[in-house]
Amino acid sequence: MTPRVDPPLLPRLLVPRLPFFYGWVVLGCLCLAGFARQGPAVAVLSVFVVPMTDAFGWSRTEMAGAVSLGGVLAAIISPVIGPALDRRGARLVLCLAVLGIGLSTMALSLIQSLLMFYLLFCFARMIWAGPYDLGLYGALNNWFVARRARATSIATLAQMSGLVVLPIIAQLAMREEGWRGGWIAIGATVLVVGFLPVWLLVVRRPEDIGLVPDRLVAAADSPRTAAPEPRFTRQQAMRTQAFWLLSLYTVLVYPVQAGVSLHQAPHLIEHGLSPISAATVISFFSAMSAVASFGVGFLPRRWPIRYPMLLSALLLSAGSFGLIWVGSAESAYLSAGLFGLGIGGISTLLPMAWADYFGRESYGAIRGVALSLQVLAQAAGPLASGLLRDWSGTYVTSLTLFGVLAALAAGAALAARRPIP
Repeated sequence: MTPRVDPPLLPRLLVPRLPFFYGWVVLGCLCLAGFARQGPAVAVLSVFVVPMTDAFGWSRTEMAGAVSLGGVLAAIISPVIGPALDRRGARLVLCLAVLGIGLSTMALSLIQSLLMFYLLFCFARMIWAGPYDLGLYGALNNWFVARRARATSIATLAQMSGLVVLPIIAQLAMREEGWRGGWIAIGATVLVVGFLPVWLLVVRRPEDIGLVPDRLVAAADSPRTAAPEPRFTRQQAMRTQAFWLLSLYTVLVYPVQAGVSLHQAPHLIEHGLSPISAATVISFFSAMSAVASFGVGFLPRRWPIRYPMLLSALLLSAGSFGLIWVGSAESAYLSAGLFGLGIGGISTLLPMAWADYFGRESYGAIRGVALSLQVLAQAAGPLASGLLRDWSGTYVTSLTLFGVLAALAAGAALAARRPIP
C-alpha cells in the first residue's frame, strides 16, 4: 500500500463544502501549471532565436543544441523522480518545477555568454521534459479513472494554449525591452500562473482526503470502469509485453513529432510557400493538434485505447508522406492538418495508456522509465532531420524516414494489448 500523505489545509476545508468532485479543482490547477510549463518550449525559444543570435553572433545550431541537451538530462533524472512522485505526490514536484522554470527563464535576461545560456536553458528544458510531465500526468491519473480521457484532453489543451499565448507575451515585452525583457516576462508569467494554485490546492490522491477516484459508472459510456484497477509495480510492468510495445510506440512516434515540427517551416518555404503562408500552415497544424487532443476526451472508454493510438500513428505517417509532395498552400494545409491531428492524439493518448494499463500506484516509476526513452527520441528527431537535410539538400529523405517510422508505430500500437494483472 502507498502511504497516506497529509494534504494542505485549504483542500481539507473545501472538500466538505464543495457540491462537486474535488478532482475538478485539482484539474484546474494542473491546467494552470500546464500553461505555465511552456516557458522553455521550442515555440517560445523560436521568437528569441533571431534577436539573440544577432546580439551574440551564435549559430542556430548552437542554440538548438541546448534543446537536445536538456532532453538528454531529463532522460537521466526521470527514472529517479518517478518513484518519489508515487510516494510524495505531484504537489512538491510541480511547485519546484514551476520555480525552476520561472527563475531560470528570468535569469536568461542576464546572460552574456553561450555557456550561461546553456546552463540556464538546459536546466529549464530538463524540468520541462521530465519532472513537469511526470507531475502533471501523475496527479491527473491519480484523481481520474472513469473520466481519465476527458481530464487528460482538457489538461493537454491547456498546455497547448500556453504554446499560443507565451510567444505572444514574449513578443509584446520585446517591443519595449528587447529580448532580455522578453525572458523576464516569460519567467514572471510562469511564476504568477503556475505556483500558488498548485501549492495551495493540489492533493496527491483522493484517498488522502477521504475520497475515491471518479468511478462514475455509466453503462452506456464505460462499463469497464467498474472492473478492479490494475496495480503493477515497475518491475512487474517491465516484465509485460505491453510495457515494451508501448515503449516501442513511444520511440517510433516522438522522433517524427519533433523532427517534422521543428523543420516544417523551412521545408514549406523551400517548396515555394511564402514565409507568411508557412506560418499560417503551422498555426493550422497547431489548431488541429488542439482539436485532436480535446476530441480524445469524448471517445467511448469501452474502446481499446490501442485503436486510437494506431489511428494517430497512421495520421502522422500520412502527414509526413504528404509533406514530401507539397506544391501549394492547399496541399500543405491538408498534410499539416493530418500531422497535427496525429500529434494531438499521441500527446493525449500515451499518458492515458500507461495509467490504464498499469494503474495509479506506481505510475511515476513506470512512466519515468518510458519518459527517458521519449525525450531521447524527441532529441534525436530534429538532429536526424537536420543531418539528412545537409546530406541530401532536401527534407525528402527525412520525411520518408519519419513516414516509415510512424507506420511501424501503428503496428506496435495494434499489438499492445492491455496486460493481465
